[in-house]
Amino acid sequence: MSFHPISMTKSELSLLYFPKSTPAVGTNRLMRWVHGCPPLMEELEITGYHRFQKLLTSRQVLLITRHLGEP
Repeated sequence: MSFHPISMTKSELSLLYFPKSTPAVGTNRLMRWVHGCPPLMEELEITGYHRFQKLLTSRQVLLITRHLGEP
């Protein structure tokens, strides 16, 4: 399956990675992975990412899936 990134909320993306989790739990888990990967965080910060944003751009989704693997 080929993943084509689009803009989506952190919650929507987290449910792709953790489909059996609640949105809140899935988002917390995904953000732990994201913040635990310094190279990913560096690239996200270049795109203007900040931890309080709810909507991820398609570029940010692409970076996350590139570093963490496709959901």
